[in-house]
Amino acid sequence: MIRKNLKKEIGKHIEEISEALCEIADKIFDYAEPGFEEHKSSALLCDWLQQRGFNVERGICGLDTAFRGSYEFGTNGPSIGLLCEYDALPIGHACGHHLQGPVMLAVADALKSHVFDRPFKLVVYGTPAEEGLQGKAHMLRNGCFKDVDLALMVHAADRTTVDVRSLAGAKLNVKFKGIAAHHSIAPEASRDALDGLILAFQGIEFLRGHIKDDVRIYYGIKDCIGMPGNKEQTNAEAYVIFRTYHNGDVGELEQRITDIFKGAALMTGTEVEIRKSHEMVGKLPSHILNKLILDNAEALSAPQILKPHREKTGSTDFAFVSHLIPSAVCRVAFVPEGTPPHSKAFLDAGKSERAHEAIRLGAKIIAGVVVDLIYSDETFKAVLQEHERIKAEEALTRV
Repeated sequence: MIRKNLKKEIGKHIEEISEALCEIADKIFDYAEPGFEEHKSSALLCDWLQQRGFNVERGICGLDTAFRGSYEFGTNGPSIGLLCEYDALPIGHACGHHLQGPVMLAVADALKSHVFDRPFKLVVYGTPAEEGLQGKAHMLRNGCFKDVDLALMVHAADRTTVDVRSLAGAKLNVKFKGIAAHHSIAPEASRDALDGLILAFQGIEFLRGHIKDDVRIYYGIKDCIGMPGNKEQTNAEAYVIFRTYHNGDVGELEQRITDIFKGAALMTGTEVEIRKSHEMVGKLPSHILNKLILDNAEALSAPQILKPHREKTGSTDFAFVSHLIPSAVCRVAFVPEGTPPHSKAFLDAGKSERAHEAIRLGAKIIAGVVVDLIYSDETFKAVLQEHERIKAEEALTRV
């Protein structure tokens, strides 16, 4: 009963401060700052936390737009990480990241403003550059997230749900180098870089018939340079992106794709340089946190609930955090079912009343989960133990 009444009081507090937080979301939407350039968005969130009495550190982990805002009641209680993103896509906030910061500000302030008889710590982490630039991976390498026991996040979606996986993989940048010679007079002396690249792409097409069904491979040409007056290509640059739901398959996929490019270079007498970037791990699930999220969503009659979880997911740098500590994302519906992220429809709904309602609802759900963790030592310990077990099982797939 204490927990139920506390959640109601916290919900009322979130309603009372929601207008200001919706205004913050709308401003971040209008800023539409790309990854590592979210200076105004980050400052807006930090200023609000500071004004509400949080200890705020800006420019943490070597990233100008990353921040940490913390509050602790008592000592030796659970330390809860509240993570938020605020970077935009080239077309704007078509993934709903402008809603995340206001949600976590609401959660943190509502919990800080109520009387608890148990200790706890809240750490709001501002995490820049999720869209392809892996801001959280940078933060992890520089020591972030070690001060929290688990991490929670919210993401806009077409269903209210949770995830149990995300895509792993990498991007390979490839450069073929050929030899220029006159196409008619000395064709035997030429080595065409584009020939090597096209041959490699053909090899990837044949590879598709000999990989698991979940694997996705995409490629494209970045540049081709030839001699004026003839068509022999001296340089050809491309990229290959591969994704899979199985972390343990990433190494083998990378090797097979690399062998294809090396083989194409051998067959065409060209040279090839292969450089890996944007390596992505798949998420480790926290089934207990997921259940807490859905239980709290159902108690609040959240719209468009999908249980037990969504099957089709993308990649995310939040997955890196999930390998360190138990982690879960609450996806909150704010668009009609079937509306894809990164679309104009997602963008057009960014400042709608449903988007504002998603801020209030997402905050109430996450705050409810935190209350459950604070008031149940058994549940909190179970979350940590489950994570250790899943990590151990995941390690066995890589042997």
